[in-house]
Amino acid sequence: MDKDILNKIDKLKKERNAVILSHFYQRPEIQDIADFIGDSLELSRKAAETDANVVVFCGVHFMAETASILSPDKMVLLPNIGAGCPMAEMADYDGLLKLKEQHPDAYVVSYVNTTAEVKALSDICCTSANAVKVVNTIPKEKEVIFVPDKNLGRYVEKMTGRNMIIWQGYCNTHNKLSRLEVELTKERYPEAVILAHPECREDVLDIADGVFSTSGMIKFVKESNAREFIICTEDGILHQLQKKYPDKKFILPSNKLVCPNMKKTKIEDVLESLENLRPEVKVPDDIRRKAIIPIKRMLDVK
Repeated sequence: MDKDILNKIDKLKKERNAVILSHFYQRPEIQDIADFIGDSLELSRKAAETDANVVVFCGVHFMAETASILSPDKMVLLPNIGAGCPMAEMADYDGLLKLKEQHPDAYVVSYVNTTAEVKALSDICCTSANAVKVVNTIPKEKEVIFVPDKNLGRYVEKMTGRNMIIWQGYCNTHNKLSRLEVELTKERYPEAVILAHPECREDVLDIADGVFSTSGMIKFVKESNAREFIICTEDGILHQLQKKYPDKKFILPSNKLVCPNMKKTKIEDVLESLENLRPEVKVPDDIRRKAIIPIKRMLDVK
């Protein structure tokens, strides 16, 4: 890695009173310069807690929006403005509005992987880690609209026994992983524990030993006596797993588990972002005031 670039980033961070956040799915070199590494909501909460004036969010667009919603007084920068999330973009404001009109009494649960506009139409948000808990707080007699991930939605249905109206979105990366690829990997590593993200297809989740968010996987590995793990999520998580637990083996069941949007951000983008204080992601106040309500409701779920 270019030491000159790293020194410039470090200097600008101090001058700007900036903090760098990195999602687990970012490139290893981005994770290595971050002040905080985590999943999307965890990072937005870190942003809100810090006294930094500038938040450099190395992730995708909806994550920077969520940070802006929770930290309206901070400048939130997304180093590569082209880093979007196809799943978040599958749920559109007009489409959700129409669905709500068809089901006027339904309670809208939106995955945090949605745009600020969709959050503003929602009753409560959820993460992959707490989606089951969130849905369990909703009265049984209430219809539930779940947006946008069909795989997470089906998993929540299975775990809660609820029938929900599920938006048919999906994560392009997780949805590519097939059960056969996991089974073939298990044949090669028969002692390995299979850990899957709930954005994976249902038939993959059915053969997993555990279904976890990214943070949940790392916690499970820490507490497990197993030595080998088949990791069914985006390959960026391997960097942290290998750093934290070098004596354990981590196997990706497919070379398709790479999110092109998460990998768009480069070290040079971070430097340029700090130099020019852009691209800034700022959620308009009228949307922010509505979108923060479902996020706060989610944070209140114990």
